[in-house]
Amino acid sequence: MSRRAIFLLVGALSIGAIQPEPGFVPLLDGTTLKGWVNINCAPDTFGVREGMITSTGVPVCEIRTERMYENFVLELEYQHVKPLGNAGVFIWADALPARGQPFERAIEVQVLDGRNSETYTSHGDVFAIHGAGLTPDRPHPKGTMRSLPSEHRAKGPGEWNHYRITANKGSLKLAVNGKEVSGGYDISPRKGYIALESEGAPTLFRNIRIRELLSAGTLPPEQVAAADAGHKALYDGKTMTGWQLPPDQAPRWRTNDWTIAYEAAIPAPGKPLLSSDPYGDIEVIADWRWVDEAEPAASQAAAVVSARMLPGVRTVVMPQPGGPAQAAGKWNRVVQRIEGNRLTMTVNGTVVLADVPQDRLPARGRIALVPAGRKVEFANVFVRPLP
Repeated sequence: MSRRAIFLLVGALSIGAIQPEPGFVPLLDGTTLKGWVNINCAPDTFGVREGMITSTGVPVCEIRTERMYENFVLELEYQHVKPLGNAGVFIWADALPARGQPFERAIEVQVLDGRNSETYTSHGDVFAIHGAGLTPDRPHPKGTMRSLPSEHRAKGPGEWNHYRITANKGSLKLAVNGKEVSGGYDISPRKGYIALESEGAPTLFRNIRIRELLSAGTLPPEQVAAADAGHKALYDGKTMTGWQLPPDQAPRWRTNDWTIAYEAAIPAPGKPLLSSDPYGDIEVIADWRWVDEAEPAASQAAAVVSARMLPGVRTVVMPQPGGPAQAAGKWNRVVQRIEGNRLTMTVNGTVVLADVPQDRLPARGRIALVPAGRKVEFANVFVRPLP
């Protein structure tokens, strides 16, 4: 090989170029986010520039692949734009965020800079989040489902790092800049989406590619992530776009990153936040919690219930004490399915109404977020029109 050829080869390797390898296909076309789904982000959170996926870090949110993957080798490069950056790659993720979280149930491959301790690092931690399961290759000092890297290999801000993630039959191995350093096994789920995380800091991703491995065959349902059912987010984490804010309620309602916060001086019913668009038959998912106070008295909630059939409103999401709802500070998930004039509702997985007729329900109407209490937060508001 000539000196010039050697020079060019070394130069290519020095800038982190991924070398050709049979069987890999790109997950980024270099100009658009085709093949990726915005789960709960603002329109400008993720973009594409000069062959890279760019993330502003705001709000805390994710994009994911259009389809699920089971066994595969995933390669990518990332770069933190500023010191102390934070992001992540989610493996075998659900389609939607977990209850009271901006993130899905998944295995997270950490993308972090400049923060290291006995219990976490900036060099390729692998861990289970929000209901997923993992046994780390080496026991964690605190006994958690987190694999710490055997060696610190990640570079700092302004430099590219290379990840090679091998996810196969319930095990995951991570190589950082050419050497395997962390992983886990007995993972569940072990089939799902791949997601990129925005978490407060600008991050760049490039050279994202995947090589699929042989399937293990039919998997038990508990080992498969929750699939996309067609839900779309009604809150972008930055603005009130898609909602009608009562002018006199502006000081009470505010955006708070991935949550919508309501705060009043006294625990009295406030005016609702209404969706800009009306809907017919729909399924609505929404999370809520009382922030730092005991549940409102039943009489206060009852007053809100009696007024919930607001003109032009088809369904209402509001905090209610009792039943499967949790105490202050704990998140609750409400799923409402409205077909015709009948309502089915679950709270934290428990059916509380089953195909119950609703009086004076318009054929088409808006979604209302109704506060009950002094400090309330709503999150993960998703809607799916029913056929």
